[in-house]
Amino acid sequence: MPVLVGKRAPSFKAYAAIGSLIEEDFSLDRYLGKRYVLLFFYPADFSGLCPTELLAFQQMLPEFERRGVAVVGCSTDSHQTHAAWLRTPLDEGGIGGVTYPLVADATKTISANYDVLAGHYDYNEAGEMIFIGTPQAYRGLFLIDRDGIVRHQLVNDRFLGRRISDALRMVDALRHFEEHGETCPANWEAEEGPVG
Repeated sequence: MPVLVGKRAPSFKAYAAIGSLIEEDFSLDRYLGKRYVLLFFYPADFSGLCPTELLAFQQMLPEFERRGVAVVGCSTDSHQTHAAWLRTPLDEGGIGGVTYPLVADATKTISANYDVLAGHYDYNEAGEMIFIGTPQAYRGLFLIDRDGIVRHQLVNDRFLGRRISDALRMVDALRHFEEHGETCPANWEAEEGPVG
């Protein structure tokens, strides 16, 4: 798997569902020079494990926003499927109340560019290109700085959920390094206090 850390985050323009709205040309470029981005990939809408993560990101969204971080989700589902999932109540398996953007990667190119697409292309005996595996995203997470550079990446298999507080700790560590020039050792935690 290629490491994107230290490199410019692959850019894209895609449909995104944001609350009850659909945006046609959503791009991370809107955050350049303004905000950090926590871009996370997940396998599928209307699944068992994924809503636990999306709802956990929503629950911690105020903490990310206090730190100047835009949270953006992405899966290989269409924007129509994202919109339907956002309209579905929690007690029916939906994620109603999620307010951050959900990018639609129906063409699988965003997941491929971030190297989180499960499976691979190969040729069959007739020489035709076919996809081997399930073309869904792994649980990738990318922390992108305000200059558009990836500073942290983590990729889990589809059956392994993430701890959202770990992503928040990485944001704090990056901000600490940028503000103080000090490295953050193992198990480093930000000191309590106001976040600017």
